[in-house]
Parts: sequence; structure tokens; C-alpha cells
Amino acid sequence: MKIVQEVSLISRGNFEESAEWGVIKNEIRIAIDAIAWPVGASNFTINPTRHGNGVKPIKNACMAALQDNFGWQLETKIRFATRSPGRVDATKILENDLFALEWETGNISSSHRSVNKLILGILRGIFLGTALVLPSRKLYPYLTDRIGNYEELEPYFDVWRAVNIQAGFLAIFVIEHDAVDSSVPTITKGTDGRALI
Repeated sequence: MKIVQEVSLISRGNFEESAEWGVIKNEIRIAIDAIAWPVGASNFTINPTRHGNGVKPIKNACMAALQDNFGWQLETKIRFATRSPGRVDATKILENDLFALEWETGNISSSHRSVNKLILGILRGIFLGTALVLPSRKLYPYLTDRIGNYEELEPYFDVWRAVNIQAGFLAIFVIEHDAVDSSVPTITKGTDGRALI
């Protein structure tokens, strides 16, 4: 799988220039690049059936790569001062701080919740940095119906950029297939993702 765009949505303070971000960014890139389909392939080829491919196996493949290769923690429960907005898909410990990553598998409302969760963690001083991974508009038609995608989320960027924070970082990684081929099997709409690595 390939990354077609990387956006620094929020960058306050010096985290974007830090060695920690350099390491984390590289780990995320490697984990996404490792996602391959069909099984045994060296790249990610998708069957172009409209809304025919599952999303969770793709996410789970990346999560497995982050956990197995780089020691990330998955489904991290975060304690907020108010009611928790839910677990975070993956976190990486940076000395006394956390970096959080969300991989979008739901609809556009879910995408908004993911961004809000990450920004809330920055506002509360829980996350030093954050990242969101979501599909491009080109990949979108071949995945589960109404999956959130970058182009649909982009009009709201100015709202999140206007949040009043002194320090914090939120990057967005936009992902896409390497190739299209109607002869490859569709990705099941299930939860097993390790086969995609």
C-alpha cells in the first residue's frame, strides 16, 4: 500500500522537527508500505468491485506491523478528565509522553470523532503528537460503503487548525492502493488483517 499525501494539520511547538517524530513517521510509513494484497504479493492490488472490500483487515495489518515490529500498544485506553471518547487505535510511548494514531474504518462521522479524540488528547496534555490514517477518494469506492476519506474531511481542516493550543501536532496520512485488478479476490469484511502483511 502507498501513502499519496502527508499533511501536517496542526503543528505548534517543535515536535515536527524532533528526532522522535522522524522515528515515528518512518515506522508508520514502513507499516503502511508492508500492507500487501493478495496474500504473498509484494504490493497492494485491490479488486475494483464497488464497496466490495473490507476495511478492518487493512487497518489490522498496519496495527500488527506497528505492534510486532516497533512495540506500539494497540487499543489503548486513555483517561480523560471527562468521559472518555473511547480507546485509541495505537500509541507509542515517548519517555513520559504518548503519541497516538487512529486508522479510519468508519463513515465520515467516525472520521470527525477520530480527529476530535486526537485533538482532545492534545488539549488535555495527554498526547505529545498524533496521526490519522484514512483512504483517498480513489480508494474510497472500492471499500465498505460510506467509508470516511480525505477529500470529504478536508473542508473542515480550518476548524481544527483554529483550536487554541500552545503545543501539539496532528499529521494525516492519506493511503491508496498500488494497483487495480478485477482478478484478485476481494478483501473480506472481517477482522483478520495479519494475512495482508
